[in-house]
Amino acid sequence: MTLQAGTGPQAAAAFGVLYAEVQQFYAHQMQLLDLGESQLWAETFTEDAVFDVPTLPQPVRGRAGLVAATSRSAAQLAEAGQRHRHFMGMFDVCERPDGAVDVRSYAIVYASQIGGESRVHRVCVCEDVLVRAEGALRVATRRVTRDDLA
Repeated sequence: MTLQAGTGPQAAAAFGVLYAEVQQFYAHQMQLLDLGESQLWAETFTEDAVFDVPTLPQPVRGRAGLVAATSRSAAQLAEAGQRHRHFMGMFDVCERPDGAVDVRSYAIVYASQIGGESRVHRVCVCEDVLVRAEGALRVATRRVTRDDLA
């Protein structure tokens, strides 16, 4: 856990609230992704978000691009008879003076063949900038790197 400027019980309590909010945000966001809820998942990003992952030829920009990319992936998984589950953890959270939140975490993607075995598919590092928009945390930028490609 990264501590913010300011010390003492009040600062620690405020950071604890933020940390719990960040954890809940990712739990909800990854469940939407794994359930194939592309539109709802995209709404957890800002309108002009940038999503940079090594599985795509170039960064995706904006919610419409996010919906298209995740809908395509969901269709490919369904066609292959697979299910993915994303587990994110080891959150390092740092709130900026302007209120934006830098979050670095580890992501493990499990792939399950429906009716078959499950396996670790990918191990990644996720670096996000979260901002408050529409009364909630939203991803402004996401950069994902894979351990096997680093």
